[in-house]
Amino acid sequence: MSAGDTHAGAGGGIARVLPMLSVPHLDREFDYLVTADQSDDAQPGVRVRVRFHGRLVDGFILERRTDTDHPGKLAGLDRVVSAEPVLTPEIYRLVEAVAARYAGTRADVLRLAVPPRHARVERETPTAPTQPLVAAVDRTRWESYERGGQFLTALAESRAARAVWQALPGDPWPDRFAEAAAQAVQAGRGVLAIVPDQRDVDALWRAATASLGESSVVALSAGLGPAARYRRWLAALRGSARMVIGTRSAVFAPVTDLGLVMVWDDGDDTLAEPRAPYPHAREVAMLRAHQMRCGALIGGYARTAEAHALVRNGWAHDIVATRPVVRARTPRVVALDDSGYADERDPAARTARLPSVALRAARSALEGGAPVLVQVPRRGYVPALACGRCRAIARCRHCTGPLSLPEAGSAVCRWCGRVDPALRCPRCGSDAVRAVVVGARRTAEELGRAFPGATVITSGGDGVVAEVADRPALVVATPGAEPRAPTGYGAALLLDSWALLGRQDLRAAEDTLRRWLAAAALVRARGDGGVVVVVAESSIPTVQALIRWDPVGHAEAELAARTEVGLPPSVHIAALDGTAEAVEALLDHSELPDDAERLGPVELPPGARRPAGVAPDAPVIRMLVRVRREHGLALAAGLRRAVGVLSARQDHEPVRVQIDPLHIG
Repeated sequence: MSAGDTHAGAGGGIARVLPMLSVPHLDREFDYLVTADQSDDAQPGVRVRVRFHGRLVDGFILERRTDTDHPGKLAGLDRVVSAEPVLTPEIYRLVEAVAARYAGTRADVLRLAVPPRHARVERETPTAPTQPLVAAVDRTRWESYERGGQFLTALAESRAARAVWQALPGDPWPDRFAEAAAQAVQAGRGVLAIVPDQRDVDALWRAATASLGESSVVALSAGLGPAARYRRWLAALRGSARMVIGTRSAVFAPVTDLGLVMVWDDGDDTLAEPRAPYPHAREVAMLRAHQMRCGALIGGYARTAEAHALVRNGWAHDIVATRPVVRARTPRVVALDDSGYADERDPAARTARLPSVALRAARSALEGGAPVLVQVPRRGYVPALACGRCRAIARCRHCTGPLSLPEAGSAVCRWCGRVDPALRCPRCGSDAVRAVVVGARRTAEELGRAFPGATVITSGGDGVVAEVADRPALVVATPGAEPRAPTGYGAALLLDSWALLGRQDLRAAEDTLRRWLAAAALVRARGDGGVVVVVAESSIPTVQALIRWDPVGHAEAELAARTEVGLPPSVHIAALDGTAEAVEALLDHSELPDDAERLGPVELPPGARRPAGVAPDAPVIRMLVRVRREHGLALAAGLRRAVGVLSARQDHEPVRVQIDPLHIG
């Protein structure tokens, strides 16, 4: 069908085009005539410009046809933007599957999958694809894990081996990923690796190029300019790059003859796409591995319930070390309750908010010439304040935003930036304030007083330090910003655990253990004197999992708990955000599975963004719809059709639909 009404002439046949339109009810193909002079370039997968309701829009040719089922006149292609077939059949199948899984439009997924064109780069002479010379892969470190050697053997034989790997401290994960990639490339297959951030991209790129060569590996990330990103993306498309490394959007990279998909640290929030239809890179990567019948590897120091569910249902198998190996390679972990600081006899312990045992561990490591890592949950000085008498959260008198101390001085609102020089609690009238959470800079200041003469280094926010030297220093870092020490830290102190475990988040325990294990993995093994002190009650299951270094057991318990209360990944849940009238209208037009259960409505959870297109003064609610796991696609399909109906009618404000969001409320 076509939205045009002019005849463009005959001679080149018909192109079925998917226009890049933002309205859900127009997520469909349209037929356009191709002129004889356009015919050679107008092939499936190329970009075109077409006229749609009087305006020019971008689109992709999906197929060439000799007939049409449209009864009226067909418009012609305005022009072929480029003869480069950037939308491959494999990627288009993935786009369709992601749109179906997440109740989105193909145009939205295509915007994530195919980068904007850069004409000058496209005209550059391409590098001819070559098979890199890969040296024999050293399997020693993989064989120290159960089934590790079998996994490499399967990759060498181009079999669809799928695994969830628990990395051990002291075993550089980039090297293991590079070895797995080299095994797949040696077998003539392509490799795709997805990591959370630029630091991980750089680390894996260094390891991969050491074995595959720089010409065979490309890195894709948001920090690249348009030309560099498109040049590297084209290298993957044209087959000259055998391995692609990147952050979440690189999961759609057009790798030739894909044989292995890898994801590192799948619990990191940055792997969840913040733009519609909000896909998670882990889910897209595993969907792609399933479609291509290729190998897959999810690795991390911790394990998510979603990754463990893949093992439980038999889709993947475990790659874990035996308990004796785990005990030998991990640091000693000590849990200390933080209730007795005021009673400590050590003045330094009171100053630094640490029990004496933690102070002794830090002193011992510093005296031994090793750096000490101190992990704190928040950056800044004092990022949250409360009344010193009634404990009410201190809020801005202008906008009700939370107040913080960016430095030792006046309080500043974190929302509007106004300074409040004279705090007074509106509830009890007290002018006394206390810190709810102490930030990294304040912690560094306190530790500097507790360890006079010691070098204090902070890492976090805009000032992330990549590596510290093997000499005595106190390194205060926020989660995810911990620098690497060449031979490992002598000790690590994990502070303010309640700020992580006490969050109103269903994933709080899982995320806390992931952050703790990432920090503890940077510490030397217990045989070399490495010790981790976590300031928390030892009876908490998450603390016990850290002490035993048992991420698999914690993931098993987490999955069982979510199954019991009906939360993903044991079920599928759709979160519908919008005005009450719009959400109700959407549900009225949805053909949902018989077992669909409605939960809510409730107010939009704190921290959740308002849906686009909703009036600023309109109240927004959230409704949850829950179905059994086998009905997930039916749930998405019903909501997808209903969104299209409401979009066509235009009598309600839009509703944001998120399938299995990371944070439900």
